[in-house]
Amino acid sequence: MQSSYSTGPRPYVLLEANLRQLQSFRPRTPILPWGATEAHNLHLPHGTDVYESQHLAIAAAARAAEGGARPLVLPTIPIGNNAQQLDQVATLHLSTSTAAALLADIGRSLRQQGFDRLLLLNGHGGNEFKPLVRDLQQQLGLWVIVANFYQLLPQRRTELFSAPGDHADQSETSLMLHLEPQLVELQHAGSGLRRPFEIAAIDQPGVWTPRPWSHVHPDTGSGDPRGATAELGAAYFEALVGALSELIVAIDQAQPGQLPFCVSHTTTA
Repeated sequence: MQSSYSTGPRPYVLLEANLRQLQSFRPRTPILPWGATEAHNLHLPHGTDVYESQHLAIAAAARAAEGGARPLVLPTIPIGNNAQQLDQVATLHLSTSTAAALLADIGRSLRQQGFDRLLLLNGHGGNEFKPLVRDLQQQLGLWVIVANFYQLLPQRRTELFSAPGDHADQSETSLMLHLEPQLVELQHAGSGLRRPFEIAAIDQPGVWTPRPWSHVHPDTGSGDPRGATAELGAAYFEALVGALSELIVAIDQAQPGQLPFCVSHTTTA
């Protein structure tokens, strides 16, 4: 990850911050970026979701801190649910039970130290956190908010990008051209073709089954990445950072009992 240490360690980034800073800063709102390690067409790195989530978390936390919030970006979880991509080389997969245990242990650590809220910043569409969060809130009394960054600002996304997609597409490629251009080999990109289901009745609203990824997406991409530019990525990144920083400030300022910040637990942490 690229980062600048010219002004010293940042107190809102846990991997950089030291104890003296943390004791003084007294963070209130932990942010947990969660990505995945998987193929992203032929031109983006396997760690694309990790890079995007971490960059967004740190940039949004910095802006929220400038606005008076006390965020703390936790270390990024680099592995997600990739059960349908395990036929692809070097894909890593966390089962739902493993992800639940990992999230629960992080939650217990935070709760024991007095934190009562957590923002989970998700960068991978295969990660499904709703049942995990429901259980965790009931068990620990920890208020958990999930933000899937790729679902934020759909209108702005449509304004910026002409080619639709949801994986290694024009929008994601543009983000990476802005954030980590040295890792993008756009000249090798596939078309991002998505083959339609042959069982047409499956492909309708309200019906879902996992995509057999390598069969539906021959180059592992979903959406044509051509037309991606660093300039488009910068505009998209700035919009996302603005939305996320506002969310962080709102979470940070929330008071227990203020809807929907009403959690209780029936077991001890």
